Amino acid sequence: MSFDRPRVTTSTLKALLDDALFSGVVRHFVKTTGEEPAVVERQVLECLRYLYLISRYPDRLAGLFLPVEQAIDEVWHYLILQTREYRELCEERLPGRFFIHHRSLPYEDYHEAQPSREQALEEALCWLPLYHEEFGPFDEGALPHWTMARFLHQQLGLSLDAIAALGAEEQAAQRDAERAR
Repeated sequence: MSFDRPRVTTSTLKALLDDALFSGVVRHFVKTTGEEPAVVERQVLECLRYLYLISRYPDRLAGLFLPVEQAIDEVWHYLILQTREYRELCEERLPGRFFIHHRSLPYEDYHEAQPSREQALEEALCWLPLYHEEFGPFDEGALPHWTMARFLHQQLGLSLDAIAALGAEEQAAQRDAERAR
């Protein structure tokens, strides 16, 4: 598999929700936030990417701090309130086929439970190669929604290519180990 060609396309993500629910979520957030429809549609897609990753990699990502911005979490909350459709999304459409629970945990409580800054950084970085593997490299449209990718790009000056390369070698070794099993 090419590391630059996404396995999961935008149309595949949109198909995780039926058209009525996808457009309903977009309409709701356009109305309640005043954001442009294109911005909200991207937020819904990034929420679906987040849920897809949790579902696909529960052993690696379960219990880690939410790596996306508040707007994405709000979309997730809204999806959860559509109980029947959310259960179907989790248990029938996402790759892991299990219900993804949401637990609110204040940042301060999460931060106190972490033994070190290094572990917190490692947790935040572990999402990047998985995102890249499933959806392709981060683009400018994704940066506002993924905290670590945006930080690396805006604060540390890493290019999108450099962000895409982070963890690539480790990810390749992990894939090889999984295939060997």
